[in-house]
Amino acid sequence: MEQKSTELSIQNFSSRGFGVASLEGKSAKIEVAHAIPGDRVLVELRRQKKRVQKGRLLELITPSPDRVEARCSHASLCGGCSWQQMSYEAQLRHKERRVLDCFRGQIDSDTQLFPMIPCEDPWAYRNKMEFSFSENRAGAKYLGLMIAHAEPYVFNLEHCHIAPSWMSECLAQVRAWWEASGLAAYYPPKDTGTLRYLTLRSGVRTDQKMAVLNLSGNPDYAPPKEEVAKFAAAVGDGVATFLRIHQTKKGVPTRFYEMHLSGLDHIEEELRLQNGALRFKISPASFFQPNTLQAEKLYDAAMELLGDGGRLVYDLYCGTGTLGMAAASISEKVVGIELSPEAILDAEENAAKNGLSNISFFQGDVGQVLTRLMASPDFERPDCVIVDPPRAGLGELALEQIKTLRPKKILYVSCNPETQGADAKELASAGYRIVAMRAVDQFPHTAHIENLALLSTQF
Repeated sequence: MEQKSTELSIQNFSSRGFGVASLEGKSAKIEVAHAIPGDRVLVELRRQKKRVQKGRLLELITPSPDRVEARCSHASLCGGCSWQQMSYEAQLRHKERRVLDCFRGQIDSDTQLFPMIPCEDPWAYRNKMEFSFSENRAGAKYLGLMIAHAEPYVFNLEHCHIAPSWMSECLAQVRAWWEASGLAAYYPPKDTGTLRYLTLRSGVRTDQKMAVLNLSGNPDYAPPKEEVAKFAAAVGDGVATFLRIHQTKKGVPTRFYEMHLSGLDHIEEELRLQNGALRFKISPASFFQPNTLQAEKLYDAAMELLGDGGRLVYDLYCGTGTLGMAAASISEKVVGIELSPEAILDAEENAAKNGLSNISFFQGDVGQVLTRLMASPDFERPDCVIVDPPRAGLGELALEQIKTLRPKKILYVSCNPETQGADAKELASAGYRIVAMRAVDQFPHTAHIENLALLSTQF
């Protein structure tokens, strides 16, 4: 069927960071990858899904005043850096506007709005990348990132400008190994194939490196030992190298098994904060902020907003304990809660590594652990609660428990201002108001933004 093409003026961005235009006479929005507000473009209209229709950029008719030449040769294909063709100054303006839009009606004249903290060098900043293995029906192999508007199709990435150069070099070496190995990419619909994705991590302050080959857990496609050895050799010396096996079964949660192949059995990273440096262990499954240098600014800004943490701070969704350990320097006692058992083990080790005796951790669902703690006769009400939840925001139970805890302050850290704004509105019903806010650009050339909001109340 012949595809229809039309000229459009890009007016705004979608939540994914793609350009959005309106089609005359229709309510549906057209989402166009690699287009930015102010562009006049010729697009090929694709099948409509719900209220959003996708358009493929055919020609740039009139460029936006904010448009610049992209540094990356993959910029017109990749689904990662959707803003690389826009000046960095314009990126910051759009991000600040998006954050304010998410808190419309919740900010008043007494709210302190601090300027966004930009990234001093918006290139080669990521300390973690995940590259997917894929094959087409003809057997051609691809190892790289997803194609914009064509997920789950993958292209062969040669160089990524937001990651350190060693990752692109390692990617090329692993691709060469794969092409000679005879192993197949994993195909989820049929649970066939071996290779899922390659995870590369690095310590910016320590220069330590990690490579994790993620595999299918189907025993029929287990790789031969000699190929595993060749993979480790392809990664090279001086890299902490692992296999991570995903065992999936319908109706059962996915299980993960790790196998250490060579090099260190973990890597470390250091955050140099205003209140002192902190060192962290990073295992293959550990969460750590993907931009180390901006994470330092994020945590410093968070502690400045918080001021005096008081006698007791609860750090919910604490991960490996980074925020809680930063708060330990301004508080008498910190309690961290996290669902992931692996993250809690790392958090406890990190606290010991940094000589912190005033922080403790509980493993489990945040809402359920809070219920258990509040039922204890030794329960102490916290002066402050720190939350850094997943993109989906705070769960209903956790929100209700925070209202029950009634801390004087809530420091809400989020990578999704939309759910953060919705949660703040819910907390407003319990008497909280936003007293200060500050965004930090952790993810240049993408639509993502990290935002800090300090909520307070008088009980």
